[in-house]
Amino acid sequence: MITAIFATRNDEVDLALALSPLVPAAVEGVVKEVIVVDFGSRDGTLTVAETAGCDILEASGNEGLARAARGAKSDWLLFLSPGAVLDPNWQNEALAFIDQAMLSGAAASAAATFRHARPDRGFRARFAEWCAVMRSGGFAAPYDEQGLLISAALYRSVGGHRAMPAMADVDLARRIGRRRLTLLRTRAVVRHPKRGGEGFMRGARNAACLAMFVLRLPPSLIARLAA
Repeated sequence: MITAIFATRNDEVDLALALSPLVPAAVEGVVKEVIVVDFGSRDGTLTVAETAGCDILEASGNEGLARAARGAKSDWLLFLSPGAVLDPNWQNEALAFIDQAMLSGAAASAAATFRHARPDRGFRARFAEWCAVMRSGGFAAPYDEQGLLISAALYRSVGGHRAMPAMADVDLARRIGRRRLTLLRTRAVVRHPKRGGEGFMRGARNAACLAMFVLRLPPSLIARLAA
């Protein structure tokens, strides 16, 4: 049914936590395989992946995600970040989404992302969640921590992940488009953001990167700001 794909680099603890919600789905037969695309980890990330029974693909660029997708055994792909943990029973909503897409004949044009959530309290966390909703719904640009559930047919038709120095996830999501990207109710709880720190500066940097992407400025320039 679903092939889950993680992109990792020195994510030993995060990967172990992110894999936990997939176990019940694997027992139920919803998740058929898990592929870890590793970008040069030097900690115990690969040990965690091997112990969990994941397939491992070592890569040096975004083409690694495309290679993993091409070798997947399932008709549905689930790209996940080790920095986020899905809600328990996430597979129920994912299955409902897949069933509806298949029954309506729209499986070849269906994709979904999870709701960005923070475990901490306060205005800063709620503001980050609101910004994620605006990015997902308004610009078809969810954070990579939100994950992406997409039919393999749609992934192939839009060209998959491109080799880009920055924002390859946003590039893919925008080629999918708002009309084909559903925001699910299930949360992807982000333990700690990957890029740019916290608060206003991170929000400003992400907004600037997104604006530059929309304006079609060179990806190399965006990569310098995102670093």
